[in-house]
Amino acid sequence: MPVEVLPEMTIVWPWVKPFKVIYVAGPFRAKTQWGIMQNVRKAEDASLKLWKQGYAVICPHTMTQHFQNECSENVWLNGCLELLKRCDAIYLVEGWEKSEGSVAEYKLAKKLGLLILENGG
Repeated sequence: MPVEVLPEMTIVWPWVKPFKVIYVAGPFRAKTQWGIMQNVRKAEDASLKLWKQGYAVICPHTMTQHFQNECSENVWLNGCLELLKRCDAIYLVEGWEKSEGSVAEYKLAKKLGLLILENGG
């Protein structure tokens, strides 16, 4: 028999420390495949650092790195904004200011009142 869980209900296991969920934002697109790979590596490096600091990390770079040209750019950008809405914080990778998507993510994070960390913040 299915169990209905109301949105206001939260189940917390007493032995599990709650993680803050952090979203990694930074440039993805580049002129070459090599450039994309370098951007993914920067996001991966940031993600590992954040995992080691105790965050649960969402890194769209690594989740979609091989999906180029499979969907329109709006699918990726809107999907990433939806993921960000479910996070507690955003981490801005070096060069984020030059990325249209990252700027949109930053603006949404600011509007939502998320914790904003930048380059080791």
